[in-house]
Amino acid sequence: MPALAVDATTPVAHAIASCDAAARFPAPPVVGPAAAAAADPVPWSADLSAALYNVDGWGAPYFFVNDDGDVAVRPHGPATLPGQEIDLAKVVAKAAGPREGGGLGLPLPLLVRFPDVLRHRVETLNAAFGYAVRSTGYGSRYQGVYPVKCNQDRYVVEDIVEFGAPFGFGLEAGSKPELLLAMSCLAARGNPDALLICNGYKDDGYVSLALMARSMGLNTVIVLEQEEELDIVVEASRRLGVRPVVGMRAKLRTKHAGHFGSTSGEKGKFGLNAAQILSVVTKLKAIAMLDCLQLLHFHIGSQIPTTALLSDGVGEAAQIYCELARLGADMRVIDVGGGLGIDYDGTHSAQTDMSVAYSLEEYATAVVAAVGRVCDRKVVQHPIICSESGRALVSHHSVLVFEAFSATAPGRLDAATAYLLDELTDDCRGDYRNVMAAAVRGDYDTCALYADQLKRRSAEQFKEGVLGLEHLAAVDAFCELVARGMGAPEPPRTYHINLSVFTSLPDMWAIGQQFPIIPIQRLQERPAVDGVLSDLTCDSDGKVSEFIGGRHSLPLHELPTHATRGYYLGMFLGGAYQEALGGLHNLFGGPSVVRVSQCDGPHCFAVTRAAAGPSCADVLRAMQHEPEVMYEVLKQRTDGATAAALARAFGAMPYLVFDPEAAVLSSGESSGMSSDSEGSAAGAAEEEDDEEWEFMRGLTV
Repeated sequence: MPALAVDATTPVAHAIASCDAAARFPAPPVVGPAAAAAADPVPWSADLSAALYNVDGWGAPYFFVNDDGDVAVRPHGPATLPGQEIDLAKVVAKAAGPREGGGLGLPLPLLVRFPDVLRHRVETLNAAFGYAVRSTGYGSRYQGVYPVKCNQDRYVVEDIVEFGAPFGFGLEAGSKPELLLAMSCLAARGNPDALLICNGYKDDGYVSLALMARSMGLNTVIVLEQEEELDIVVEASRRLGVRPVVGMRAKLRTKHAGHFGSTSGEKGKFGLNAAQILSVVTKLKAIAMLDCLQLLHFHIGSQIPTTALLSDGVGEAAQIYCELARLGADMRVIDVGGGLGIDYDGTHSAQTDMSVAYSLEEYATAVVAAVGRVCDRKVVQHPIICSESGRALVSHHSVLVFEAFSATAPGRLDAATAYLLDELTDDCRGDYRNVMAAAVRGDYDTCALYADQLKRRSAEQFKEGVLGLEHLAAVDAFCELVARGMGAPEPPRTYHINLSVFTSLPDMWAIGQQFPIIPIQRLQERPAVDGVLSDLTCDSDGKVSEFIGGRHSLPLHELPTHATRGYYLGMFLGGAYQEALGGLHNLFGGPSVVRVSQCDGPHCFAVTRAAAGPSCADVLRAMQHEPEVMYEVLKQRTDGATAAALARAFGAMPYLVFDPEAAVLSSGESSGMSSDSEGSAAGAAEEEDDEEWEFMRGLTV
């Protein structure tokens, strides 16, 4: 780099002390949210926040921003009446607020479930297929199942079976424990005609359970994933004296690109190819059991992007279905599997795995029309249509709420720090003077080159021990000031969140899945900071730096000062898969959970169930440790007060705990609940608390 004519021996502190970016640099282009705030005279509003985060795109018809600047929920979708909307910030205030103030005292993070939304999803899915059947003149009906792998939570599964009973809605299982819970739930509260679809790889134990379910009167279908599973089914049925109903999973030629299509097509993980299908038919015919073959199952892949691809795959499968009927099988059901997608980014497009280019109604119509068209051409009776639309059913029903507790501050160069630059070596001071000279001329390119050289040279001299840590910090602050003065966007600030990405957002870490994340309050204020999120774990992958809409940062607000209301963010559309996939990295367990239903009253909701998340003792037990023994060992080295503190530590959740008053979103917002719902929720929380502390009762403090 050509050196400018400067005297490196001249003291420079006086120049820095008076250095002001606005004065030294010509006005740069307006960049970043803070600059936009200064340039835009229009006052900010909740509607502008809704547009900024595209809430109406991904949140409709359930989530919106209300006039108070809080995210709110329409529990009944478009049928929600005025006054029935639930303010999410008030739910968090009720759940996390101290008990003496009317709250439930639950630690964050917090998973909020809305069973009313789940009911609406079940009813809407069945209504969409019902309309498609009527409008196309289809000759049979729709009868879906919920794949419990999407969310095996007891109350989620029970709700779906209860809400789906009028439609004959059933369950799908892919393992022995899933089959056991499906059997129990359908036997207790399911429609007698509801299907119990048994997918997944099978051994004699799995098949025997399925046949037991059939002997109990459950409408059980054993779906063959591999040709050799037929022998297991035949042998078990003969041993138990139960004639099975069998299905086959076909491996289609149709597939779609992207991550979610990797299990479809000829090289997919699951299913039988054409030759294997024919072999199964031949074997069944030879043992006079071809009438047992009644269902065809297939799966194009999750998040099917377009109805064109959907129609192509369903048409291919319907052709196989008709061929099986021609070969003599007693075919009755075609199971189109999963694939009904979720619009995670609100773009309603097929360009990424985060969205789909169709509505629920368009999906249902495409499926029904494709099956009917092929069957009509082949003169085959229209089958019952089944789908396994788990992601579409449960994604919207829960919201994960977590707190940002601190954030990195932008670098600053004050007069006291600036004088450290006068102590730099001659070559570094020469670089500084060249930066200033270029800045005065407005030569941004040269200015940037010298600033980069100054930073690199000072880092090298620090490694050699020539410069101290204070000098390195002063150079960094100066170079950041230069970058801002040249109009470079301020780098995103890191917001530290009281959460484990690995536990609560595993798909974000594992497959790059993006979920909508936005502040749940203060949306009437302009978010003036670009931020990324960093979790509690000791792992560099424990961060969120990619957001919907192609953003590499998230517009956020400045954090509130200590002892005021906290800063809460919500992750939406994460009701499928995340809970079961989450691990125990760094021994951070799951969140606290509340179930919130719409009811009459000032706040329009009742907390019907509340449970604190796993304690430190719980997660230690999960890794084969014995908290009781650990406590006794540690107690021998303590006095009474310390032993009591140890006992509390074992019983607490692993996440950070701040001033309880700071956890309340606003004073007085947790009142006005119905007395019955408050009592039941508080009682549930106390019961959970008692269970967590049960192991302590036998210990002497």
